[in-house]
Amino acid sequence: MPRALTDERRDLVKAIGDFCRRECGTKEQRDKLTANGQEQHNQRLYEKMAALGWLGIAVPEKYDGAGRGMVDLCLFLQETSYGRAPISGFGTTVIAAAAYDKFGTDTQKRVVLEGVTRGRVEAISMSEPGAGSDVAALTCRAERTAGGYLVNGQKTWCSNAHFADHILLIARTGRGGTKHEGLTQFMVPTDADGLRIRGIDTMGGKDVNDLYFTDTFVPDSAVVGTPGQAWSQLMAGLNLERMILGALMLGVARRAFDDTVAYVRRREQFGRAVGSFQSLKHRIADMATELACAQLLLDDVAAAIEAEPDRVFAREASMVKLKCTELAKHVTLEGMQMMGGYGYATEYEMEALLRQTVVSTVYGGTSEIQRDIIGRTYGL
Repeated sequence: MPRALTDERRDLVKAIGDFCRRECGTKEQRDKLTANGQEQHNQRLYEKMAALGWLGIAVPEKYDGAGRGMVDLCLFLQETSYGRAPISGFGTTVIAAAAYDKFGTDTQKRVVLEGVTRGRVEAISMSEPGAGSDVAALTCRAERTAGGYLVNGQKTWCSNAHFADHILLIARTGRGGTKHEGLTQFMVPTDADGLRIRGIDTMGGKDVNDLYFTDTFVPDSAVVGTPGQAWSQLMAGLNLERMILGALMLGVARRAFDDTVAYVRRREQFGRAVGSFQSLKHRIADMATELACAQLLLDDVAAAIEAEPDRVFAREASMVKLKCTELAKHVTLEGMQMMGGYGYATEYEMEALLRQTVVSTVYGGTSEIQRDIIGRTYGL
């Protein structure tokens, strides 16, 4: 658990925990909400959270939000992922909403930010078949035409596009001195003419999509921020994206740890609980220590970002993403090993937690990219 919570934040954590136990606390409830694990987002549950004011936790009060900072946002993310709430649309929604809040027009802000508080979902699209870790190598083009732009090209791995209202699209509008120049952000409705969204089957179910643009017209009013300056705008949002992913995965790691401990306490072999054997007891101790360290890192960086919201914490945010995602993968793998065959069975859901964590070290910047970023901050 996060340390030194105020009474208000402690009440928030308790309320989220109570909600998750009531609405999605059993496997039967979660199976019903997720089509037996194939869907990662349940809109009805999501809108219940919106009615409680939670989805607007980081939205400015001007747009009907709570106007809270990074600490409260990380609390919400951790507790909902710990409670296994199927609201996968929230992460991309907050990332996209922050970009609109920083760079969007007042009309864009009202449409998106007020929509967030009502339970609407937003998506963001950067990756392409030939541009993954090297995002700036993207080739999807938006060419000038009367009153706007025509978009042509393919995007891939776009989370939640199949149920989002808009896609925050990063496309190439020109060529500058470097590949980082000439990129522009656009607000594209998911029902725009010439846009085809096709789901990608994955081990995690229905979550990501290919996007195909064929002469898709977007008006000048759809440009988010300054044309040609999307790269610097994206860099301004790195804190948020990495903290979101870190907080989500730390919540999953905590859940996997607690489920593992509960299992090894009650499972008996050779006349005693398997958790009493030193080989398991010491691994539990190591995981508990690592979880505590990760929690301290997340808390400290969240507080630093909240104190200086306009500063880019490249090193620290990358450390959070790296540590929390790698730890979540490790904890779920250990959980599966300690639970033996039951860890592999859908009845106990450790396999679902494992599937949720293994991809976390890939999306949002791979662990290798995070290490490279951290290394560069030391002049290497």
